[in-house]
Amino acid sequence: MIRTAPLRLATVAAVGILLLATCAPPETPESVPSPEVRAPEIRVGLLTGAARVEAVGDSGLAILDGDGASLAVTEPGVAAVARLAAGRLSLAPGAGWQVADQQSVTLVPRKAGGLVSLNGKAYRGMLQLAPDRSGITAINRVELEAYLAGVVGAEMGRRDTADAEALAAQAIVSRTFAIRNLGKRATEGFDLYATVVDQVYGGVAAEYPLARWAVARTAGQILTWQGLPIDAFFYSTCGGRTATGTEVFAAADRPYLQSVSDADRDGRAYCRISPRFRWREEWSAEQLGVALRQSLPRLAGAVAEDIAPVAGVTITRRTGSDRVARLTFALHRGTVTVEGPMVRQALRPVGEASLRSAVFQLIEARAGGRLTHLVAEGAGAGHGVGMCQWGAVGRARAGQDAATILGVYFPGTELRRAY
Repeated sequence: MIRTAPLRLATVAAVGILLLATCAPPETPESVPSPEVRAPEIRVGLLTGAARVEAVGDSGLAILDGDGASLAVTEPGVAAVARLAAGRLSLAPGAGWQVADQQSVTLVPRKAGGLVSLNGKAYRGMLQLAPDRSGITAINRVELEAYLAGVVGAEMGRRDTADAEALAAQAIVSRTFAIRNLGKRATEGFDLYATVVDQVYGGVAAEYPLARWAVARTAGQILTWQGLPIDAFFYSTCGGRTATGTEVFAAADRPYLQSVSDADRDGRAYCRISPRFRWREEWSAEQLGVALRQSLPRLAGAVAEDIAPVAGVTITRRTGSDRVARLTFALHRGTVTVEGPMVRQALRPVGEASLRSAVFQLIEARAGGRLTHLVAEGAGAGHGVGMCQWGAVGRARAGQDAATILGVYFPGTELRRAY
C-alpha cells in the first residue's frame, strides 16, 4: 500500500502541507476544474543543434534579450525565424525588423495564456533560444502542471474514463520524475528532454480533457521514500512481472524498486491487453550476421570480419524476474558475451535499435550443423523497472484507483503533496 503523509522537501517550496486522499473519478472527469496551486517552472529541451527555428505566437510574441529587456514584438500569426551568425542569434520575420547578435532570447506570448509554436507545434509557457555547440537549442519554459498535461497525453495516448485512474497514476509518476530530475540537464541549459530519453512531452497537441483531469485530480502529488521524491521509472509493458531496479540500472538499488507480479487472482497479467504483451522476432543467418556486425563491435569489441557466419546464440544467464542477463555469441572466429541491458541492443531486430524487452526465449534452426534461422519469442516492452503503463490500464479497468496501482509498482512509498 502507499501511505499518505505531509511532504518535507528541501528542494520544493511547500504551500500548505496537506494529507492526501484518493477518490474515484467522476462521471465526467473533463468537467473537474484545476485547483489553485503554485507549481515550479520546468525547462524542457525541445530541440538541440537546430540550424533554423521558426516561432509563432497566437497572440503575437514579445522578444526579450537575456536580461529581459524588450527587443521587438510580432503580430499574431507572424513567424519569427531564428538562425545563427558567428555563434550569435539573429531573428527576423522576413521583413520589417531584425534582432541580431544575441546570446539568448526569450519569446513570450503577448497575452496571458497565449500559446507559442515552435516549427508548427504549439506549447504553453514561453520559448527560450540559445546557441549550442552545433546550432540552436530551443527550450520551453512552462509551469510544471501545464507541462504534465502534455506528458500524460503523450505517454498514455487518448483514453476513455475507464482508464482514468491509470492516467492519474501516470500524472503522479511523471510529476515525481520531473521534480526528482529538475536540473538534470543543466549543462545543456534545461531540465529534461521532451523525448523517451527522459519522458515524452507533446505540448498542446498531446492534451485532451481526460489527461488534463488526471493532472488536476492529482495536483501537486508525488511519490516519496523517506520524505524525498523517488526514482520514478516507468515503461510500456512488463509482460507479467516487473524487474528489480538493479537488474537494469546498476545504481537503482532502491527498496521500492522490487520485482513484483503483475497478475490478477486468476494468474492473468494485467498488461495482457497491451499490443506488445507477446512478440516474435526472426533472423535468417544472413540477417543475423548483418545485425551483429552492427552491434557487437560497439558492445563487445568484436571485429566485424570475425562475426559471420554466426555459429550460435545462447542465453547464459537470467535475472530473478526471468529477464535475459547475458547472451553468448559463438561467432565465425571466437566467442563474445554481452551482459545486462545491452543484450537488447546486441540482438537487434532488422531495422530496429533493440529488442522490445529482455524477456525472451531463443529458438535456433540448423541445417548440416550450421545455424540457418534464429527466433526470439518474447513478452513485454521496455526495461521493466517501476510502473507498467499497460498494467496500470488493466488495473484501472479492474477498479483499482491510482494510489492502489502505484502501491503495487512502488511498494512502501508514500504519496505526498509537493506544493
